[in-house]
Amino acid sequence: MTSERGKVTGFVLVVAAIAAIAGILFGFDTGVISGAILFINEEFSLTSVMTEVAVSSVLVGAIIGALFGGPLSDRVGRRSSILAASVIFLIGTFVVVLSSLFSIFLIGRILIGIAIGIASFVAPLYISEVAPESIRGALVSLNQLLITIGILIAYGVNFYFAAAGDWRAMFFAGVIPGTILLIGMYLMPRSPRWLVFINRPDAAAGVLQKIRGTPDVSEELNDIVKSVREEGAGTWSDLVAPAVRLPLALGVGLAVLQQATGINTVIYYAPTIFQFAGLAEATASIAATVGIGIVNVLVTLVAIWLVDRAGRRPLLLWSVAGMGIAMLILGIGFALSNSSAGQMAVSLGLVTAIGLIIYVASFAVGLGPIFWLIISEIYPLSVRGLAMSLATVTNWAANFIIAATFLSMVNLIGQSGVFLLYALVALFAWLFIFKLVPETKGMSLEQIEAYFRSRAHRRLGGEEKGVE
Repeated sequence: MTSERGKVTGFVLVVAAIAAIAGILFGFDTGVISGAILFINEEFSLTSVMTEVAVSSVLVGAIIGALFGGPLSDRVGRRSSILAASVIFLIGTFVVVLSSLFSIFLIGRILIGIAIGIASFVAPLYISEVAPESIRGALVSLNQLLITIGILIAYGVNFYFAAAGDWRAMFFAGVIPGTILLIGMYLMPRSPRWLVFINRPDAAAGVLQKIRGTPDVSEELNDIVKSVREEGAGTWSDLVAPAVRLPLALGVGLAVLQQATGINTVIYYAPTIFQFAGLAEATASIAATVGIGIVNVLVTLVAIWLVDRAGRRPLLLWSVAGMGIAMLILGIGFALSNSSAGQMAVSLGLVTAIGLIIYVASFAVGLGPIFWLIISEIYPLSVRGLAMSLATVTNWAANFIIAATFLSMVNLIGQSGVFLLYALVALFAWLFIFKLVPETKGMSLEQIEAYFRSRAHRRLGGEEKGVE
């Protein structure tokens, strides 16, 4: 690795920051429904099941967007895919705001979901392919930072319009980041690795020269060209190739576990959870949720500072451990509140606030940003779009299942039972990470690809010797 290759320029920071605005769309829509749903329920007279449909309908769209986003990003490019996502997001937002029927509202939510399903993985993919390896972790994690900022903005917007109960204005505020992303990405370059992938090495060299701030990019370009020639163009069947099996298992496993530990239950239903704990007023529960959003942003900043210093693996392990402890606190707190011991001095509202703060802080320092970073790093270039698409589809599908069943699970096993179940999942997630997730800090994408290829060769060699 040369010093020029790892050089950090102002332009690459701008490129990463603009692409990361896609995270605001993701975060804003994730957060805005948590407050808006309190008033949507009143306007459309929703049952518990219909409320779950209203919240989770966006996830149906996200699954569709993630499924088709991989082939789309390989066919038309990472930049064009993000542009398409921003247009779909704006259309979906206007459909939601202008809807007079619940069915029209759901169509708009699904369109928004398609947009964030595409953007949720194409943005970190694009950033990982333009970033120097020395700060790739921090730059890709910018996307997660802006997701948290998007959530916080949504909480603030919810609080501002809560007194009037104007849920349409809450959603309409999303037009601002959607428009900024559309204009900003139009001015950004294409991914140099994608340009090599479609056999345009000269154009890739021009982009590399601009983002690295040097005319000599031959070493990096040669590594990318060599990687493409060795792998060729990928297909869905290539995802089961020996060198891809472990990365695929890691991505899909982390995708499920990130959601199964309950994060989007907390984000979508935070005001509802505070109402469970005794904050009956909508404005009060939304205000309490704003504090959770602030913690999310601040700790994500810490994660960005740590990820290229402490590494991915240690942060993941500490993160999941903290999430499990937080869910244990919530589970015990709600259990005690429903028993004779519920007359304890500490109020359930305070226990809930402490548990949620620990949980969100733990998620933000590790599993939140590092999942998206890991899946942008570990796949070969030839199948990177497809593999990230599959991992993202899995993530959104798990998100859908968790969001669509939360209230039903609460009715079935109680608030305490749900939180204790999430704590058990966190324990399994810790064991999964400890056993399987490698450290990728400081490695180029090509070096990571070579690592998994050599590991597959060693494993196959051992299997052949065993047969002999």
